Amino acid sequence: MVFTWFQAAILLFFLGGVLFAAGPLLAELFLAPKARGGALAETYECGVPTHGRSWVRFGINYYFYALIFLAFEVDILYLFPVAALFAQPQGMVAAIKLLVFIAVLGAAIIYFMRKGVFTWPRRIQVRVAPRP
Repeated sequence: MVFTWFQAAILLFFLGGVLFAAGPLLAELFLAPKARGGALAETYECGVPTHGRSWVRFGINYYFYALIFLAFEVDILYLFPVAALFAQPQGMVAAIKLLVFIAVLGAAIIYFMRKGVFTWPRRIQVRVAPRP
């Protein structure tokens, strides 16, 4: 088998890519300061010391918000290729299809609003009756 300059260039770029990716990882092993104990084991949250346990359970409504946001965000991402396509005139048929898509998204938002998904429940405050 004949080893050509093209194959040498591919091998050279492959090795360069591996070194480019592994270089910072190896440099971190040798150059980074090593410290143990202290506040390093605590959960870091914006520089504010934590109060209580770091594993807190969130209400199920938080996950509903997150899933609905994700669903609508992905649907909105479909509008970017349409915007790129509309650089050239496509006629009224494409505009009507886009308006139908946006109407379905709007109907979904109205449906979720009527179901009460967007209302965050308030904490129930238990009132203790005074003893007689």
